[in-house]
Amino acid sequence: MGRPLRIAIDGPAASGKSTLAQRLAAHLGYVYIDTGVMYRAVTWAALQKGIPVTDEDALTRLAETLDLDIRPPTVADGRLYTVQVEGVDVTWALRSPEVDAAVSQVSAYPGVRRALTHRQRQIGLRGQVVMVGRDVGTVVLPEADFKLYLDADLETRAWRRYRELQDRGEAVSFEEVLEIMRQRDAMDQEREVAPLRPAPDAIVLDTTAMDIEEVFHRVLSLIEERCRETPHVAG
Repeated sequence: MGRPLRIAIDGPAASGKSTLAQRLAAHLGYVYIDTGVMYRAVTWAALQKGIPVTDEDALTRLAETLDLDIRPPTVADGRLYTVQVEGVDVTWALRSPEVDAAVSQVSAYPGVRRALTHRQRQIGLRGQVVMVGRDVGTVVLPEADFKLYLDADLETRAWRRYRELQDRGEAVSFEEVLEIMRQRDAMDQEREVAPLRPAPDAIVLDTTAMDIEEVFHRVLSLIEERCRETPHVAG
């Protein structure tokens, strides 16, 4: 049985897509790429450099020139990858409430998306990749052989993110996380360029009542089913 060479997984924040993508990549022996990390890295760098999130031109230049590297995990602290910006490990800093609150605005700018989409497509078109984000199946990699859109209700996703932040010692309330996530969903879905939505040929899976093991095995079954339907998709 063949395997899809390019797997695209999209969905809103804390839907479980990053953890699933990492598990699938490890299982298949593929490269795992989280496109959202690139937008978070640009946002973090802008905040550090004092660039206003309203300055589209400056943010576009930053996205085009930023020294950004994503590697396999370098520390055994639960991370799915290591992100370096200008040689500094910023993996967990990218998940701060400050970045959460600003990343949707930064990622809505056409120039920023154009710069990072170009980088992402170069990686994805090589094949044997599991790429996760918000517009992978619709914009970054519409050629993907298997497209999945993960979702869950807002409160479930907010609790997931809240527990993640609590585990890392972040002083943040559930209400704050919920409101940030509500605002981010609205911005992601309403932006003019590459809004968050399932690709027409994506499988939509609601993970509200599922843990990661259930999601992982369900998606493996879906991939196997797709391969039986389209045996020309080979790995």
